[in-house]
Amino acid sequence: MDEAPDDQEGSRKAVLVLLTLLITAVFVGIIRSFLIALFLAAVFSSLVLPLHTFLTARLGGRSAAGAGLTLLLITVVVVVPLLAILGVVVAQGAHVVEEALPWLKEHLQAGEGDVFVLPEWFPFRDRIDLSTNHVVSKAGELAGKAGTYLLKLLSAATQGTAAFFVNLFVMLYAMFHFLRDGPAVRETVLRYLPFPEDVEARLEAKGVSVVRATIKGTFIIGIVQGALGGLAFTVAGITSAAFWATLMAISSVVPVIGTALVWGPAVLYLYLTGDTFAATGVLLWSIFAVGSVDNLLRPRLVGNDTQMPDLLILISTLGGLSVFGAAGIMIGPLFAAMFMTMWDFLDQELQGTAPEGSPPGESGEAGG
Repeated sequence: MDEAPDDQEGSRKAVLVLLTLLITAVFVGIIRSFLIALFLAAVFSSLVLPLHTFLTARLGGRSAAGAGLTLLLITVVVVVPLLAILGVVVAQGAHVVEEALPWLKEHLQAGEGDVFVLPEWFPFRDRIDLSTNHVVSKAGELAGKAGTYLLKLLSAATQGTAAFFVNLFVMLYAMFHFLRDGPAVRETVLRYLPFPEDVEARLEAKGVSVVRATIKGTFIIGIVQGALGGLAFTVAGITSAAFWATLMAISSVVPVIGTALVWGPAVLYLYLTGDTFAATGVLLWSIFAVGSVDNLLRPRLVGNDTQMPDLLILISTLGGLSVFGAAGIMIGPLFAAMFMTMWDFLDQELQGTAPEGSPPGESGEAGG
């Protein structure tokens, strides 16, 4: 007698689930062009949450006013200067791309006739015989491709495109809502996760710490290394220093080699053109000042929040760039960190232990 109502209830729920999934898929398709902006808004909101909490307390607990003031400070202190710097970088990058081949012809054709003559100290010099035209052509082609690729990553921010500014507006507006309605958004998201409250609390704490550590480890260290490298290039008289500094900031995410991908060729160029003093200065500064930044800052900024293998950092960064463009520099490592966190969390949950980074008071036999 009760089977028919049960069947009807099961069918009703199945239709409801299918309809919800269908509408969700359509909705995601509609907003797909803003998904990266929304994701970045969530990430940056978690990063500036302490500032929002501080300002809200000073404003008598008015969360909306605190969120608005937080965004105003971010816009004035971060967004506007960043756009100005990107404008300079793209302009210098365009100059480098246009002048790469003529510049190389002017500075590298130091050989006799059609053969490029290497300096006396160059290893295996007597076994190498290179055509000047071939060397210059290939070097110019490589420099042009590298510069063009970077320009594609950065130029959208300075071309005044409607898409860029719409996405920027969406990100800032979403950040306002995430900051103002943070607890409500958090509870809504957690309500749909099939975990007990203590598990949700541990997962949330670990996820936030991983996001913050990845951002700080990737961006702050990269910015400092790029700035120090750009300073050395400026003192050494290398033109378009802001462009090369940006390249160094980006290359800092590459394990082991890092910024040497940029300052290494610069040092070699200075030696080849006879500026031994400047070359030695850039070399020593890059090794002892730029190179030590990672060792000095990473333990303080990142600590033990996230420890990813160098290989995972490399492939996630390159993969993020290929899929998401410039935003992939951050999105790739973030997803890699979350990938490791979720598998570690799953492993420890299956073993009945609490992951590292559990909030005080949570249960767990290990790690917490």
